[in-house]
Amino acid sequence: MESRRGPLKSAVPSNIVSPVRRCSRTACGRPAVATLTYVYADSTAVLGPLATYAEPHCYDLCAEHSERLTAPRGWEVVRLLDGSAPARPSGDDLEALANAVREAARPQERAAEAGGGGGRTADPMEVARRGHLRVLRSPDN
Repeated sequence: MESRRGPLKSAVPSNIVSPVRRCSRTACGRPAVATLTYVYADSTAVLGPLATYAEPHCYDLCAEHSERLTAPRGWEVVRLLDGSAPARPSGDDLEALANAVREAARPQERAAEAGGGGGRTADPMEVARRGHLRVLRSPDN
């Protein structure tokens, strides 16, 4: 389409739109981390992980506003956990990891128990070995 002055241009070029979604709260420019949806039939406000697409009936909230969210009187707030966030390790997980590290740190003990030296000649100064580290005997002993 053209006017008498030349081709018409869009008032806002589409390539300037930020790929980062912002908080829907007035005067808040922080990045959104959660999406709020109201289920009016159930009097419920559902706060979950940031939706894949911006929807007109949903509100994107930053971390601060999502933590401070309250619902109207008589309404329930349902907070859905983000399934993509890494889960914190449990005590059992940490103990299993520590045991695996201890086991991996004892390769020489297992080789000696099995009766094999692996064909390597031992250094007379070497007392112990842990992976690539060696414990050496002091030369004055």
